[in-house]
Amino acid sequence: MSVPVPRLLLSVLIAAQLAACSSGAPVAEPPLAERADAALASPALSAPPPAVAPAAAPPARPMATGKVAHAVARRPAMPSLMAAPMPMPVPDQPSNERYGQISDNPIHRVAEAPVSTFSVDVDTGSYSNVRRLLNGGALPPADAVRVEELINYFPYDYALPTDGRPFAVHTALAPAPWNAQRVLLRVAIKGQDVAKQSLPPANLVFLVDVSGSMDSADKLPLLRSSLKLLVDQMRPVDRISLVTYAGSTQVVLAPTSGADKATIKTAIDGLRAGGGTAGASGIELAYRAAQQSFIDGGINRILLATDGDFNVGVSDTEQLKKMVEAKRRSGISLSTLGFGTGNHNEALMEQIADVGDGAYSYVDNLMEGHKVLVSEMSSTLATIAKDVKVQIEFNPALVQEYRQIGYENRQLRREDFHNDQVDAGDIGAGHTVTALYELTLTGARGAIDPLRYGAAVRAGDERPGELANELAHLRLRYKLPGQSSSELMETPIRRDAMKPLAQADADFRFATAVAGFGQVLRGGRYTGEWTVADARKLAAASLGEDRFGYRGEFLRL
Repeated sequence: MSVPVPRLLLSVLIAAQLAACSSGAPVAEPPLAERADAALASPALSAPPPAVAPAAAPPARPMATGKVAHAVARRPAMPSLMAAPMPMPVPDQPSNERYGQISDNPIHRVAEAPVSTFSVDVDTGSYSNVRRLLNGGALPPADAVRVEELINYFPYDYALPTDGRPFAVHTALAPAPWNAQRVLLRVAIKGQDVAKQSLPPANLVFLVDVSGSMDSADKLPLLRSSLKLLVDQMRPVDRISLVTYAGSTQVVLAPTSGADKATIKTAIDGLRAGGGTAGASGIELAYRAAQQSFIDGGINRILLATDGDFNVGVSDTEQLKKMVEAKRRSGISLSTLGFGTGNHNEALMEQIADVGDGAYSYVDNLMEGHKVLVSEMSSTLATIAKDVKVQIEFNPALVQEYRQIGYENRQLRREDFHNDQVDAGDIGAGHTVTALYELTLTGARGAIDPLRYGAAVRAGDERPGELANELAHLRLRYKLPGQSSSELMETPIRRDAMKPLAQADADFRFATAVAGFGQVLRGGRYTGEWTVADARKLAAASLGEDRFGYRGEFLRL
C-alpha cells in the first residue's frame, strides 16, 4: 500500500529527529526561508486541490515573493532558543472572489496632456480586505489593491475649513522616496465635521443578505454584531427598518424609532442564513421601504450588508448599477458593507456603492465594524458635499510629466468637470480625502521621449507674473446636498512650497509610505527597487498621534 506523501515526509522528519536525539548530536536546521521554499516545492503542498475554475480573481500570490521577499531577507536574524516549527503551507486565496480589473495610471507628458480630472473616492474597503488576506498568510491579487483606498483608510490631521465652505483643500510637495528624479504632489481635502447629536434625523434601512452563502462566522454573525453597534448610536428621532433577502425578500422590521433599541436588536438577532441570493429584489424592496419612511431634509440611506454573491434574479453588475443609479435620484443613498471570504464579490460591492452615492467598506472583524459604524458614523451616514470633482492643469514650463497614484477607476474626461450631469464621489462629514501625483519637473530625467514634431517647452520659459512660479492650478467642483448646480473652488500650486521629504509633515510621509506599499503589492511598476521594508521604515518614522492605533497596525502588516 502506498504511503501518502505528507505522511511519508512527516515520518522521515520524525525519524531524523529521533536519530539525532539518540546520538546526542544537534540537528542542523536549514534557514527558515529555505525550509519554506522546500515545503512549498513539495508536490503534496504545491499541487492545488481539485476546484471549480475561478470566476474572476487570480489566485493569491505566496507571501514571500519579489520585493516582499527582498524586504523579509533584509530583516536581521533573530536568535532562537529552540528549533523552529515546520512552516505551514501558504494558504491560497479562494478562487471565486471577484475583483474589478485595474491598470495602473500611465505617465503623461504635460506638453501633450496638461490636464488631469478625477472624482474623489472615500471608499476604504480595499485596505481592510488586503489586511484580511495578509493576516491570512497570502498576498492579495493586484486587482484587490486600490492604492487610493489604502491611503484614505487612515485619518489625517488636515486643517478644517474656515471660510464657510463644506471642506478645505490643501496641497504640498516633496521628493518621492522611490525615485530621486520625481516629486510627489499631495492634494488633501478635509470635510467639515458634524457632531453625532447634530446630525439630521436618519431614516436607515438595513438590507441584509441572509442567503446560505452567509452561513459562516465571518459573515452573518459578524454582521449582526456590527449592526447592533450602530443601533446603540441611534437617537429617538432616527428610524430603522430591516429588510432581508435570500431566495425571497421580506420586511423583518417596519420603521422603528432609535429609542426602541431592544426591539431592533431582537430583530437583528433573529436573522438566520439559508436559501439563494435574490439581491436585486432585495434592493428594490429596500428602496420602497426607505421611500415610505422618507424624511425631508434628513439622512435617507440604505446599508446593504452582504458578501455580494447574487445568484437569483438579476445578478449582472451593469444591470444592478443601472437600477441603483435610477433609484438614487429619489434622494436615497446606498452604501455597501462587505463581509466574509470565499465568494466575496468586491467588484459588485464597490461599483453599486459608487453609483448609489455611498461608500464601500469591508468588515473583516468587529473592530472594523466599530470603526465604520461608530467611530466614523457621521461620515458614513451624513453627506456634506456631492459630486466632488478635481481637475489639475500642469504648467509645461515647470512640469514635464505626471502620473496619478491610484484612482484608476475614478478618472473623468476633461469636459466632465463642468458638466453637472456627470456623477462623482461624495464627501461625508469629517471625511479626509488624499490624492497623490508623481511629477517629473523640467530638467529631471523623464520616462517619455518628447515628440519629434511637438512644440518644445524649456525650463525657464517666460510666464507672466505669478504664473512663473506655478507648478499647477487646481480646480474643484462640488454640489451642496439638495442642489443641482455645482460650485467652484480654485487654488494655485506653487513651486516654492516644495520641502525635503524629511521636513514634510507626518501625514504626508505616512501617506507616501502607504502609497509605496500599495504600489509594491501591485507589482512595483513605478517604484524601482523600493521595498516593503522601505515603506515600513518611512511609516514607522511618521506615526504621528495615531489616536486609534491604525498606523501601528499598518506596521504589523
